[in-house]
Amino acid sequence: MISPLSVLIPIPAADAAHASAHETAARFRQGAYSVTCPTCHVPAGVLCLARRSIHPARRGLYLQNPQTDGLVPLLVGRAR
Repeated sequence: MISPLSVLIPIPAADAAHASAHETAARFRQGAYSVTCPTCHVPAGVLCLARRSIHPARRGLYLQNPQTDGLVPLLVGRAR
């Protein structure tokens, strides 16, 4: 049974997994991390200054023109 306190206090493993998911998406420029952030002015592939969250303006910019590149084209492009 999950205690009610665990809902209020984040579990360290879940917290680390959440941070890791954002860092991985940023590293491979996936999703909203494929565009620059107009709010905090960081380039594509860099975490927003808010850490572990994406500014709404960045998400909106990505949703206007989503890129469909997968992981393989990114890795092949860097090897050349």
